[in-house]
Amino acid sequence: MALKSIIYKAQLQVADMDRHYYADHALNLACPPSETIERMMVRVLVFGLNADERLEFGKGISDTDEPDLWRKDLTGAIEQWIEVGQPDERRILKACGRSGQVQVYAYGSTSDIWWKQNAGKLARARNLAVWQIAPEVPEQLAALCERTMQLQLTIQDGEIWIRSAQGEVPVTVAKLSAG
Repeated sequence: MALKSIIYKAQLQVADMDRHYYADHALNLACPPSETIERMMVRVLVFGLNADERLEFGKGISDTDEPDLWRKDLTGAIEQWIEVGQPDERRILKACGRSGQVQVYAYGSTSDIWWKQNAGKLARARNLAVWQIAPEVPEQLAALCERTMQLQLTIQDGEIWIRSAQGEVPVTVAKLSAG
């Protein structure tokens, strides 16, 4: 019998003073057995960093044809494609052909190595932005995780914090390439 995904619910309050975006989002997150809590919480963080009324979670890790997050226009065309982790460069380039804007949020202890191996191949993609999340952040975000969460994400002058009743995590995200 296959293991089922665990469902998490998050109330995410976003106060992005840099973009002048303020909204509450009710998120239902499926965490399949193949995904870690750290990765799921990075997806929540990335949702908050790109929050929009039309941004939604894709099937992500369980489907190779969908990203972790995406935003479509009213016709169904993909405006924004977002990957979390260290995706294959062919997958990223394919996404660049399907979407107006592609973003990758790399994280983990080997994200520097991943970027060095792929930077040259990805340089030709004009609609690609690559970000690197500081290595300590995923584990700190996992400490905030509960089956039902109340989270507040604040972005001001390029500084990012995510808070819950469990504590506060300052988030460092560095831009590796502009797109």
